[in-house]
Amino acid sequence: MRTGVMILPEKRWPEAMHQWRTVDELGFDSAWTYDHVSWRGLQDGAWFSAFPVLTAAACVTSRITLGTLVASPNFRHPVTTAKDAIAVDDISGGRFVLGIGAGSVGAGDSNVTTRQTFSRGERTVRFEEFVTLTDRLLREPVTTHHGTHFSAYDARMIPGCVQRPRLPMAIAGTGPRGLALAARHGQAWVTVGPADWARGFTPEECLEAVTAQVAAVRDACHRIGRDDADLDRIFVVTDQAGDFLTSPASFLRLAEAYAKAGVTHLVVHWPREEGVYAAGQEILHRIAQEALPRVREL
Repeated sequence: MRTGVMILPEKRWPEAMHQWRTVDELGFDSAWTYDHVSWRGLQDGAWFSAFPVLTAAACVTSRITLGTLVASPNFRHPVTTAKDAIAVDDISGGRFVLGIGAGSVGAGDSNVTTRQTFSRGERTVRFEEFVTLTDRLLREPVTTHHGTHFSAYDARMIPGCVQRPRLPMAIAGTGPRGLALAARHGQAWVTVGPADWARGFTPEECLEAVTAQVAAVRDACHRIGRDDADLDRIFVVTDQAGDFLTSPASFLRLAEAYAKAGVTHLVVHWPREEGVYAAGQEILHRIAQEALPRVREL
């Protein structure tokens, strides 16, 4: 099992730089950030744009995979998203993964470019078109596409991705259509647990939901004749998974449970001083020293 760290883009760069370097130096496999204009209960605090932050992170790290978890059609367009992704892929030396999701109404930024609130079904349709067009843009030097929601006219993506045939995409989705997108277009699939996680779940219910989701994404792969073993299965851990940042032992127990469920990549949040994802600032160092070697064997 691989392990990554989610770093919220809320710190000015002199402090944020330390976070990204630390994840790299401690031996974690990946580091990610949310892609929002603002986010939930932190919407009135500092919040920086994901792609510039990841570009800066690429310049101060040398080993870890970097990525968005996740970009969405709520305020992005495939042409500019693909162009930014290609740049980060180049600057990082081929260490970038583009995570994409359908977007959430409750995230706090779903109406920053339009007053229209899309239904779940409408978001899914926009998501499908966004992913399909982005896939083309990342593969082809010039793309023209006349879509219902997104279009591209002689969109040039030169010189293209460092990673071939294109940089990896991590597709977030738990419904049938989202899982089908992950199976068809993704090099990774992403979940945060139960689809309606905001209403609250016990750790046992969260594990049960992820176990069922992993089985469903495997079925989606098999329906199109794809070997699910080549699809990275990423679980972004929230507080509903349990109090796992209290000790290396609790983290290891979490990793063992989710590895058994079929997760291949566990992403935890950088401990914040207070509020959401608050924990002791030293815990990542202890996890790296005492738990990571055993987690890699799972």
